[in-house]
Amino acid sequence: MLLTLTGGSGAGKTTLAAALEGVAPVSPVRVLHGDDYYFTSPGRGVWAADGSGTPRLDVGDPGSVDLDRLDRDVTRALDHSAAVVVDGLFAHRVARRTPGRRLDVFVDLPADVRLARKIARKCLRDGFPLDVLLRNYVEHRRDAHERHVEPVRHDCDLVVDGSVEPALLAARVWSAATAGSGGVR
Repeated sequence: MLLTLTGGSGAGKTTLAAALEGVAPVSPVRVLHGDDYYFTSPGRGVWAADGSGTPRLDVGDPGSVDLDRLDRDVTRALDHSAAVVVDGLFAHRVARRTPGRRLDVFVDLPADVRLARKIARKCLRDGFPLDVLLRNYVEHRRDAHERHVEPVRHDCDLVVDGSVEPALLAARVWSAATAGSGGVR
């Protein structure tokens, strides 16, 4: 069984993935994080110069994700796990040819709450410069979300509210995934 968790940055995808793993009705469960599949060197992915002229990977563009490597890892993980959970901005793009059952979940949260969560995580916790994060959001990330992430909502089997307590969301997702009907491919 494959579960993909797609949604905006800060919506709660990784938190939900951990909750799914923690209360899974099957075992073993393998979690793959989309952030681990971005290209790491110029020449592959979408790169643009930042304000100082330094090339930076555009993590808001699906072309920056090594989907071939992610697809291979998903296929391998499914060979050894009862369920695989993939979380990330572009998790929904995992190959459709993946054998077995699949549930695509969109984790929804208003933009202002997602931004507040991202500020708390990246700036307050990790020390990332707030002015850079806000400039990136206004100049790139907001538009990238509207172009690449938001339209996926309509392709997903289930839309969940990322403000709900993770254990409750996990129970709802597992219920939909194991029901064997209604939207699960």
